[in-house]
Amino acid sequence: MTDNLLTLAGAVVIVLAAIAACAALAVTAVRTMRPRRDTAADDALATLARLQADTAVRVDAMREMLAGRQAELHRAVNERLDSVTHHLSQSMTATRQHTVDSLTKLNERLAVIDGAQKNITELASQVTSLQNVLTNKQQRGAFGQARMEIIVQDGLPKNCYEFQPTLANNTRPDCAVFLPDRRPLVIDAKFPLEAVTAFREARTEDERKQAAGRVRTDIGKHVSDIAQKYLIPGETQELALMFVPSESVYAELHDGFDDVVQKAFRARVMIVSPTLLMLAIQVIQQIQKDARMREAADQIHAEVGHLMDDLRRMQERVLRLQQHFGQANEDVRQILISAEKVEKRGARIKDVEFDDDAPAADNIIAAPIQRKLQMGE
Repeated sequence: MTDNLLTLAGAVVIVLAAIAACAALAVTAVRTMRPRRDTAADDALATLARLQADTAVRVDAMREMLAGRQAELHRAVNERLDSVTHHLSQSMTATRQHTVDSLTKLNERLAVIDGAQKNITELASQVTSLQNVLTNKQQRGAFGQARMEIIVQDGLPKNCYEFQPTLANNTRPDCAVFLPDRRPLVIDAKFPLEAVTAFREARTEDERKQAAGRVRTDIGKHVSDIAQKYLIPGETQELALMFVPSESVYAELHDGFDDVVQKAFRARVMIVSPTLLMLAIQVIQQIQKDARMREAADQIHAEVGHLMDDLRRMQERVLRLQQHFGQANEDVRQILISAEKVEKRGARIKDVEFDDDAPAADNIIAAPIQRKLQMGE
């Protein structure tokens, strides 16, 4: 835009300069032919000279005006460029700061993601190790035994359970919880997990049917073993618990193998998960507490009798203390009456006047006072 204005201004100046040059040539030509012209031609030349002078003045004025306009245009362009540069600098600064903040937040989130990734990796390694533990039958039995022991130890005092006790038939259950009648409730922590794992990993319908049959066979055999070994009439309770150390396995048994659960219940073997075992331990704890309360009922009755005797003796002593307070109040009242009488006698004695010049009068006054004192007034 600035270049176009400058080009236009230069063209105008060139045109004006050309007009002035033509006018100068015309004047020169006229002066050359002047001897052959007359007075009218001189007047025309004078008029042409005035026009040339006016044209030169206007050209100078236009040149100055164009120079001023060009300076104003240059200043306006510079101001606009400075403003655009300032805004562009601010925009670039804000963009750079926003980019830096975004990168900082991105780095923080990446750090959090890295930490979560590490936790996931550790959890995956722990799950893998747990899977390895559950794959081995002996390690799986130790895992279930340890979990069952933790639940029992957290819910019962030490004298209410025993791990690996020996029964009358020389069998050793995993745990025996003693109820108030001292007959133990047997808990078995072993569980045939291989069949359940095969059922979960089955891909085809035939594999699922075979795995389901294996689950029913293995669990049924284990239930029968528990009932034969640990349900001893007169020695143990009439019910035994088979502990399943996994809530998901327990839920899967109830969802897909309800007939197995019912068969175990009819055999007086109850399949329990960790949650149900904790609930059963809480119930046993309350039963033992109630039994201890019943055993201590006679002692509590005797203690209540002693408490009533102490209360009766305290009531008698309070009544005697009340009598003492009443007697003390009566004595204080009598003392106050005597004090009032003494005060009245002192006031009457104070009102008596003694005069040396009138002994007769003293005798006259003293006689009635003496009689009143003798009368005890």
